[in-house]
This record gives sequence, C-alpha cells and structure tokens, in this order.
Amino acid sequence: MLRKFAKYYRPHLRLFIFDMCCAFLSAACNMFYPMITRRMINTYVPHRELEAIVFWCAALLVIYFSKALMVYAIQFFGHVMGVRIQLDIRRDAFSHLQRLPFSYFDKTQTGGIMSRIINDTFEIAELAHHGPEDLFLSVVLLSGSFVLLCTMNFTLTLIIFAFIPVLFWFAYRQRQNLSRASMSSRARIGEVNADLQNSIAGVRVAKAFETSEHERERFHEGNMYYAEARGQQYKAMAEFFSGTGFILDVLIVVTLAAGGMFAYHGRISAGDFTAYLLFVGLFTDPIKRLINFVEQLQNGMTGFVRIQELMAETPETDAEDAADLENVRGDISFEDVSFSYDGGENVFSGINVHISPGETVALVGPSGGGKTTMCHLLPRFYEPRSGRITIDGRDIREYTLYSLRTSIGIVQQDTYLFAGTIRDNIAYGDFEASDERILEAAGRANIEDFINSLPDGLDTGVGERGVMLSGGQKQRIAIARVFLKNPRILILDEATSALDNVTETAIQEALEKLANGRTTLVVAHRLSTVRNADRIIVLTERGVEEQGSQDELLALGGIYAKLWSANAGDRR
Repeated sequence: MLRKFAKYYRPHLRLFIFDMCCAFLSAACNMFYPMITRRMINTYVPHRELEAIVFWCAALLVIYFSKALMVYAIQFFGHVMGVRIQLDIRRDAFSHLQRLPFSYFDKTQTGGIMSRIINDTFEIAELAHHGPEDLFLSVVLLSGSFVLLCTMNFTLTLIIFAFIPVLFWFAYRQRQNLSRASMSSRARIGEVNADLQNSIAGVRVAKAFETSEHERERFHEGNMYYAEARGQQYKAMAEFFSGTGFILDVLIVVTLAAGGMFAYHGRISAGDFTAYLLFVGLFTDPIKRLINFVEQLQNGMTGFVRIQELMAETPETDAEDAADLENVRGDISFEDVSFSYDGGENVFSGINVHISPGETVALVGPSGGGKTTMCHLLPRFYEPRSGRITIDGRDIREYTLYSLRTSIGIVQQDTYLFAGTIRDNIAYGDFEASDERILEAAGRANIEDFINSLPDGLDTGVGERGVMLSGGQKQRIAIARVFLKNPRILILDEATSALDNVTETAIQEALEKLANGRTTLVVAHRLSTVRNADRIIVLTERGVEEQGSQDELLALGGIYAKLWSANAGDRR
C-alpha cells in the first residue's frame, strides 16, 4: 500500500526534495539555541565576554530569520505539493469511476462515492504533505539531540532516551484502535452523505407528500450513528494523546530529577544541565510530531485504502484484439442471450432476435419483461449471462467500447440533464458542433422555437438535473442530443413519454425521419407510438412471446392484442 502511495510523489519529486531540504535546515536551526545557551552559561557569562554574548545573540537572530524563511517555504510549497497529489489521486479515482460498469453504480450509494473522492482525498493530501515532513523533522531532531547530548553526558542521555521506546510501544498499541475507529467513522460519513444527497434530490417528493418530518427523523438517525462512530474515534484519540502526553511529562520529571542528581554530585555543569533541559524540551517537539504523524498516517492511509478499494473495482475493458466498429450497417443479432442482475434470477433467457440493417423494431410487453435491459446489453452497459450479441456479424465484445457506444444513440426514459446551459447539454452529442448544428438538432427535436424565445437562448441555464425546464423540454433536449450525434443505431427508450399529445406527434414524425435508414430499437408502453414499426416484439420474463407487424399481431389475438385493447385510451 505504501508503494502505491509513494508513486504519487514521483511527478512532484523536485518539490518534495525542496520541502525536505527546508525541513532539514529548519530542524538544524533549532539545534543552535541549546548549544549557544550552554556556551554562554559555562564560558561567556563567567568570563564576562561581552562581545561573544552580543555576537552569538545576533547570530541567533540571523538563524531564526533563516528558520522563518524555511518555515514559510515548508508551509507554502509543502501544501502546494499536497494539493497536487490530492488532485492526481482525485483524477485517477474519477477516471476509474467513469470506466466502471452500470452494475457498480446499481449497488453503490452516490454519497459514499463522493465521500471517498472529496473527504478521503483531503486526508490523503494532509498526509502527503505533513507526513514525510514531520517524520523527517523528528528523525533529524531526535538523532541530532542524541548525538549532542551524548557529548555532554553519555549516562544521563541513556537514562532519558530509555523512555522513548516505551512511548513508541504505547503509540503502536493504540494505533490499532485508532485504525478501527477511523474506518468506522469514514463509512458513517459516506452513509450520511448518501442520505443527505438522497433527501435533497427528493425534496420535491417530500414536500408533495408532506413527509419532511420523516426525512428529518431519518437523517437524524443517520447523524446519530455517525456521532456514535465519531465518539469511538475520539475516545481512541483521547486515550492515545493522554497516554503519550503523560509519558512525555514523566520524561521531563526524570530529566529534572536525574540531571539534578548529576549536578548535585558534580558530574554535570550548570550550563550542561540547562542545555539538557532545553534539549529535552526540544526533542519532545519531534516526539509530539511523531505522535501527530501516527494520527495523520491513520487518517490518510484509511482514506487511501478506501480510494484503493474504489480503484480495485473491475472496470470495463476492451478485449486485447478489439477492433473499431466502422462503416456500421446495423445488422444486430441476439443469439440465445440470457441475463440476470448479480447472479440472481434471469430477467430473460434464450433470447433469439435478428434485426436487419435499417429496420425499426419495437419492444413491448409488461413491466419487468426486460425491454430496457435488452437495450442496455447492446452498448455493453451490462454483460449477458450467456449467449452473445453481434453487430454486423461480429460479437460486440470484439469491438472497442468507444467505437461501439459512439455508433449507438440513446434517448432514455429517465432524462438526465447536466447542470449548465442548453448548449452544453445538446452538445453532449458532439462537443465540436457549431451553434448552427446545435440549433439544427434542436429544430429537428421541435425545441428550437422555445430556445429562441428565451432571453439567453442557448446560454440559458437548465439548473441541477434540468430543474428549470419542464419534463417535455428536457426530453426534447435529450432527443436533440441524438439528432446531433447522428448515430447508425438508435435506442429510443420511452423517448416521447414526457411529451404532450401535440408535441409527441411532432417528435414522433421527427424520430421516424431520424430512424429512416438506421437500425432502431424502440421501447414503449404507449403502443400508439410503435404501430408503424417494421416489427413489434412482445417480450416477457419468458422471453420473446410474439413478433410481427402491427396487423399480424392484432390478427394473432394474443398478448399484443390484449395490450392494444388495454391501451385503447392512449390511442389518438
């Protein structure tokens, strides 16, 4: 794990070395004061050497000014390095997140993911900066103090330093408690974030059903679990810091008692005794730094472990010899395809469907029959449990994901708009498109007049998830994306479900023009929107029950005929 963490220093190695050099010089500056004090008490003051006293006081001022410059560099450049490492880790985590399959997001809360990428990476940045710096400073100060103290009185030095192993033994024992408490606390933070995100996203539903009190109670319950976890963490921290603080205080008492006895028996001078006391005060600082380092290490590595758990999730990958899907004809085959979510019961099994190039095929049937799932298999949002799917005679797993998905246009039932402008959202179909092409796509989706009526036109903000627009407007923007993308294969999953009757008719005509010459899969519950499809497939949990044209299925008098009869109110 440490090796994985260390690799993030490589791009910033020069900055890291500079920070460590400044830390070394800052630590070296701290070593002068006890030694100068010792010399003054033992030599300069008894011999009344005024010039030497003035000189070394001035020298000490210069040393402390240099130390201030070093501290400034450590604080500024060290934090810059930490933030850059944080950005690198966030970049890698988000990039990996974008390559994870739908199944990961099906089972993972959004708040938990946000906690890892935002909160955990902040703790990692603190460790990246302060961790090596505190560890290096502590080693320099402790080793330097040990050497200098040994030159003054070796026996007294051994007595004092004998307490340091006890201190580190205690810190090591407490580290395990801190680790468990920290992991539990992080998990609770993720759960609270998920509840908060969920409550905010659903605030309109809560208001509509007057369930605000229920939401408050639910959030309060999660908050209390979080407080309990934090309480356990603070308890472990309290034990850690109180214990180490007590050992440090005992160390000072031992130094005073032992040094006093040595001075009483004439085995140490007053100047050396004073220098000893100053050095003990000096190297308690690096010990405290080491104690803080344990906490930083725990928090930072806990965060890094959680990030690595995310990075360990298996991403979507191309086959080694994957080829680009080019010159798409749109010949699609589902060959004995079965699918289930996470190894559960099959959503459907044994699907055998062939769709000819340019054919428009509608998928209809009761809810839960797998219509949308079948469409999601085509761009490999999910992988089939068995069987295979081909495009133009080749298994889709043999194509690169990028070329496969750029060849398929999707208008989904749940329209999602990103926070930004109307232009930004339509341009998702082609980021290089000009305003003229964007407006042309908007016109074909029957939303250009609405855009032109707005004061800011294409620059109009849509709000979070498109909250500033109506359902029909959001759906038409999503349709405009596909017009702009201009793919060879279309998937229309309830593409007109949010439109009024008049607009739906206009959009349906536009979609039929777009589908002309392209292979199109249409999912619909409103059967009036698919009656002109070349072929209609009735899909249930048992698989393909019926298929044929509208007239053929009605004449058959089976499932489709019953659905058509039940949907009589939707036909206009």
